[in-house]
Amino acid sequence: MARAGIDKSEVQKARDALRAQGINPSIDAVRVALGHTGSKTTIHRYLCELDAEEGQPFGAQVAVSEALQDLVARLAERLHQEAEERLSEAQAQHTALIAQRDATITKLQQEATELHALRQQLEAALLIETEAHARTQQDLQATTILSSQREQQVTDLKERQLEQEAHRQSLEDKHSHAREALEHFRQASKEQRDLAQRQYEQQIQQLQAEGRSLNQTLIAKQTELTQTNQELARIGSEWRMTRMELQRSELACDNADKACDAHRQRIAQLEVIVATLNERLQQATASRDAAWRLLRGSTDWQESTTVDTATRDLFDEGRGRST
Repeated sequence: MARAGIDKSEVQKARDALRAQGINPSIDAVRVALGHTGSKTTIHRYLCELDAEEGQPFGAQVAVSEALQDLVARLAERLHQEAEERLSEAQAQHTALIAQRDATITKLQQEATELHALRQQLEAALLIETEAHARTQQDLQATTILSSQREQQVTDLKERQLEQEAHRQSLEDKHSHAREALEHFRQASKEQRDLAQRQYEQQIQQLQAEGRSLNQTLIAKQTELTQTNQELARIGSEWRMTRMELQRSELACDNADKACDAHRQRIAQLEVIVATLNERLQQATASRDAAWRLLRGSTDWQESTTVDTATRDLFDEGRGRST
């Protein structure tokens, strides 16, 4: 390749200097005189132009070997240029491939980061829902235990009422026998009967107080069951929202099918747990209603003349709330 700035005058000076030294100004000699710069094709062209200007054909003075060397030099230069062009194209293609590969790697890394973040969100939501279900199950177990205790209290109360009824009947029998056998002690018997009546009324009042207390307890139990139902509804809503989120995640992340399958299995387990909780809640509600019916049927509060109207109204109000 020619040196930047080489011109015909420099070639002419080098040729003239070689002639002055008695050296044949061949292409190689001129190139050496120029400091090994400039291409042989350029030097050959300038020498031909100078000889043409001076009326001396340059080819007459150039040996056959030099002509071959010049041809080889031009071919080498052409090959060198073509090699550089091909090398430039290959480098450009290689650079483009590297850039494409880096872009692909960056995109895959971003997708992996997004999938990892989504997985962490799903795991956190699943952990929160699992803890909520565990707390609900604990509350339901406590409610079941409390309901059993209330049923036992109702049974004990029924037994006490039967005992009081038997005691009352015994007192009436005694009073009747006393009236028949001891008519002349009527006043004393009357006082004794009044005393027994007061005791009986006190016992009835105690039973009424216990009935009101039991009714308040059952109302509180109903409130707890209502709160449990609300909690179950909230959990069901959260479960549906989680399920919708999982469905959207499945559409957005086809490559995360395995992780989503595990979440779906967990959700199926949660559905079974929710169904079990609902079944237990229904059983507890049925047991509570049965206790109400049994208590009301055994005591016959609506027809009894010894239970006051306020107590019956309180009982009926509690019964209406429970239903």
